[in-house]
Amino acid sequence: MADCRRLVTEEICRLFDHRSEHRDVLYRLILEYPLREGKALRPTLAIATCRALGGDVEAVLPTAATLELYHNAFLVHDDVEDDSMMRRGRPTLHVEHGVPIAVNVGDAMFCLSLKPLLDNVEVVGLGPALRILETVAHMTRESVEGQAIELDWIRNNRWELEDSDYVDMVVQKTGWYSFIVPMQVGAIAAGASQEQVNELVAFGRELSVAFQITDDLLNVRADPQEYGKEIGGDLWEGKRTLILLHAVRTTSASDREQAIEILARPRPPSDRVAQVQDLLDHLVTVEELTPAGRGELEGAVWGGSTTVKTLADVQWLFDLLGRQGSIDYAAGAARRYADAAATRLDGLRWLLASPHRAVLEGLVRYVHERNR
Repeated sequence: MADCRRLVTEEICRLFDHRSEHRDVLYRLILEYPLREGKALRPTLAIATCRALGGDVEAVLPTAATLELYHNAFLVHDDVEDDSMMRRGRPTLHVEHGVPIAVNVGDAMFCLSLKPLLDNVEVVGLGPALRILETVAHMTRESVEGQAIELDWIRNNRWELEDSDYVDMVVQKTGWYSFIVPMQVGAIAAGASQEQVNELVAFGRELSVAFQITDDLLNVRADPQEYGKEIGGDLWEGKRTLILLHAVRTTSASDREQAIEILARPRPPSDRVAQVQDLLDHLVTVEELTPAGRGELEGAVWGGSTTVKTLADVQWLFDLLGRQGSIDYAAGAARRYADAAATRLDGLRWLLASPHRAVLEGLVRYVHERNR
């Protein structure tokens, strides 16, 4: 993953090494998220798949760089939509530079990603280049539709959802661009058959759900120093995670009513949350504040307002997860999806043993066992 990240970062820097008057106001900010320490999961999947099928790195590198740009553009916009505070251990782009600049940077990353896909005609030929372009276009549609579904759930405070609703949303919003399409484009660049590509789609679907459930778990139980994002952010934002869906579904009627009422409240504005960020980072791992102390803090920071979520609200939600065994429930689901992905990969006999197949096998373990 480190090797793939280096290759793709160099490619992205090459694409946006513009010596113009707009460099500092646009291109430097485009590189902001890609240059922060990240996992490079998507480029790794694309490159490993291509190489495992006998393709060259050069055949897939422009597309791998494009996928990383798409990923970072989605992150910029997601952070604005969720009003997230932290990304990869640092303040989010909109917190540092304001919402208008962050939105424009995300837009620019999407728009400027088209050129490397067109350049694929010279790299892999017209036919494969068009297949890759079509695949990325489909990925974009799936991703924005999945995001729209999740935002609609939050806007309408919908909680009458089943695990299958969550899985379908996750596959659309995250699965296609994070797992399915990286392997698809890697396989296409290597000259794989459509049947092989279809089998990789099934494998990527299982892997994506395991990844997202694990991500949801990390959001409420990770080490803040390793996680790099805001601990408890999903609770502040009212995200429909498998963990919260289970808690709301299985608790008493009175607790369900209270949970839904709390989750319907917006989170406090970023500038006010920042005043107590250190406490938020430790909220779910320590109990340093008494209820009276939390009340005093809330009164000082956001005036005791009941129109936004408070620290006490988020702590109550976290306690509910523990009472209902929802964290263990989600951990079991993540394990099952990871096992299903491993079984799918075992069945890909045409993906011959090699260091590159070993990377895919290692990624199955990493997706489920990661701590960041």
